[in-house]
Order: sequence, then structure tokens, then C-alpha cells
Amino acid sequence: MLVIIDYGVGNLSSIRNMLKKVDCDAVISSDGEVIEGADKLILPGVGAFDACAEKLRASGLINILNKKVLEDKTPVLGVCVGMQLLTEGSEEGVLPGLGWIKGRVVRFKQQQLPEGLKIPHMGWTDVVLNKASRLFQDMYEEPRFYFVHSYHPVLTNPEDALVSATYGYTFEAGMEHENIMGVQFHPEKSHKFGMKLLANFVKNY
Repeated sequence: MLVIIDYGVGNLSSIRNMLKKVDCDAVISSDGEVIEGADKLILPGVGAFDACAEKLRASGLINILNKKVLEDKTPVLGVCVGMQLLTEGSEEGVLPGLGWIKGRVVRFKQQQLPEGLKIPHMGWTDVVLNKASRLFQDMYEEPRFYFVHSYHPVLTNPEDALVSATYGYTFEAGMEHENIMGVQFHPEKSHKFGMKLLANFVKNY
């Protein structure tokens, strides 16, 4: 059973609808017992880091998620701000992240962007795979995904960097450490590329 964690933020129905297209009938839930019974988890998130971190804290689910992910090694996929929450924290706020992957989230550096490039980074962008991953198994050539974000992760351990993308400069756009995965882009808005990535998450983990 794949559970999309409902803690009050995120494009929950959009993610579930895309999963239906790959024959996965995912459950959206905020119920701790349901989440404990999951064999895969998706952590969504949209908006500001602190707002999402506060909602997650208020949900009362953090202890359950720590057990599922860190002890039981349940595969988890963070999406957009949900991915950012996997890290230790963000320049966007003061609240801590889950700290499952070492690193922090920083704002795009305007001074490093060519003239005319604005923040947020919005639209379709190619990604480059940094290491072999079942999440990208048999992916379509020249994979590109839909992004909407002003912040991106800077990971402590280079081996955790799954994919990178370029917007003025190259940044880490996805992460993977053991059973913990996250992508800065929106697979649910990324057509065949996003569908393939979600299908791989369902089938390969």
C-alpha cells in the first residue's frame, strides 16, 4: 500500500491521479495507523518551508514517520517542499527539517543568475542523472521535468545527489540515500517523465 501523507499541504489529489495512471491506487491519509501499514510513502509539500514544517509537526506524525523511514526502512519519496523537508533545514525559515538527509536548502543566488533569469525558477528543465537509480530505470531519453521553486538543496554528501539541473548555475534537483528519495520538481505535472518516475517508485522499491 502506497500512502500519500496528508498533513494539510501539497497537491495530494494531483499526485494520486498520476499514480492511478500507472495502476497504483494510492491512499491519501493523515491517520497514523494507516501510515504505519504503508509499504511506500510519498511526502508532498508546496509553499514556504516553515509553513510546511509547522504543519507536519502539528500533525503528530513525525515520530511515526521517523520509525517507518529510519527503522523500518520504508521507501519514501519527497516532492518539492516535501523533498526539502527531508533535509536539516532551510534559509527560508527557522524550523528544522526531518534531517533524514544531511544538507540544507538555500535560495537561488540572484547574483549568480544571468541577466533576465528571474526567481522563482519556473518551467520545464532537463535533469542529469548523477548516479544509477531504480527511480530512473528505463527513463525516457533527455528527461525533463516541471519545476516551480525559489530554493534548492545543497547536500553535505555528494553521493546523496541523485539528479542535477541548471538554472543559471547547476543545482541539486533530487536526492537519494538508501530508502529515502526526494525530487525538487513536480512529477505529477511532468507528463510521461513524471509518470515513468512514479511508476518506477511503485514497482522498484
